[in-house]
Amino acid sequence: MTLSQKQQARLSLLPLMLFVALFLGTGLYLQSQGVDYAFYQLPGPVAIIPALVLAIWLYKAPLAESIEVLVKGAGNNNIITMCIIYLLAGAFATVAHATGGVDAVVNAGLSLVPAQFLLPGLFVISALVATAMGTSMGTIGALAPIAVGLSTQAQLEPALVAGVLLSGAIFGDNLSIISDTTIASTRTQGAQMKDKFRENLKIALPAALVTLVLFAVLAQSQTEVTVKEFGWTGVLPYAAILILAVAGMNVFAVLLLGLLLAALQGAVFADYQLANLGKDIYKGFGSMQEIFLLSMLVGALGEFVKQQGGLQYLSSHVTALALKLKLAGNKAQQLAIAALAFVSNLCIANNTVAIVVTGDVSKDIAQHHQITPKRSASLLDVFACIAQGLVPYGAQALLLGASFGLSPWDVVTQSYYCFILAAFAVGRILLEKNAPKD
Repeated sequence: MTLSQKQQARLSLLPLMLFVALFLGTGLYLQSQGVDYAFYQLPGPVAIIPALVLAIWLYKAPLAESIEVLVKGAGNNNIITMCIIYLLAGAFATVAHATGGVDAVVNAGLSLVPAQFLLPGLFVISALVATAMGTSMGTIGALAPIAVGLSTQAQLEPALVAGVLLSGAIFGDNLSIISDTTIASTRTQGAQMKDKFRENLKIALPAALVTLVLFAVLAQSQTEVTVKEFGWTGVLPYAAILILAVAGMNVFAVLLLGLLLAALQGAVFADYQLANLGKDIYKGFGSMQEIFLLSMLVGALGEFVKQQGGLQYLSSHVTALALKLKLAGNKAQQLAIAALAFVSNLCIANNTVAIVVTGDVSKDIAQHHQITPKRSASLLDVFACIAQGLVPYGAQALLLGASFGLSPWDVVTQSYYCFILAAFAVGRILLEKNAPKD
């Protein structure tokens, strides 16, 4: 790069910094004023608009040409594919909930939990539900009322129970085939979902087993758990999409089949009115509105940064910093990708957006240092989810804090799985002898 090109590349990063400053700064200010859900008062799709205006101004081209760049970024093949999957995932989750699938999964899990292992059992239930639903927020929303009652009934520390629920939700969200983080990480890195799932499992499963042992030691309860009536048929759509996706079926086909199965089982076994199916599908589409819009707008912002050399500039500096660590093979570059995802999520408090923002830079690092797509996708997802489970201003911690009447800080300090997962993830990078190969 020439001196002028480097200057332009540095300037192209300003809009991204402005977006983070607006999103994070507004949240910090409102939190200091005691506003509930402070970090969600300024929606991401609105916070990014000034950044896009700045990007257009810095591009220094005719307005029509700048708009073409914006549209090209928003209409990127990966972005549009990701957005369509968001819609289908939202539709499936909503229909499955309306047909009693969520209640069935929750109560099926509770029916299998020995009373003396309530905390490990809650972790497993939360993990299974999040894996099936593909959303940590949906899992927490479904399980929090039950968990609050269980903590009172079993006389368990509320913060610990909240931490268990958050831990399981992060575990499942990180692994789920239909999670927006999985969709974002695999699409940005060009990886297959089943390959990324298996790569994640090598890190997440050992961490989860250690977490289970820890929760078993921390508290035991002899309290009997009351399980509501449920039908095992409600579990079938969730089981089907998980099995089909892991087997390698196209994600569009998986979600459509899951949607059909949820509707049919509801109509046959749960008195679900098929006349409501269209409304529920559309309601599911609406639940994905914010992440849908934000993904497109982040894609547009990223195109301006890319065309002006900002991503290349950032990638070269991150790589140079990694090289100073003097680690064997591509371990330093793997740590660089992990750090990008982690730090970005600390700033944005949205793991999906953090992955989208850092996706191109991470892919560039991976391609130049023989890091496989499945590994780079796994690193992005794992470390973004770790950060999401540790930020007290994240949606998950805020919802749990409100549900249990706790400070979000109390919740995240009990999210032991995230700390253990971080240790296992970093340890695997440092201790692995050879660079991963397909």
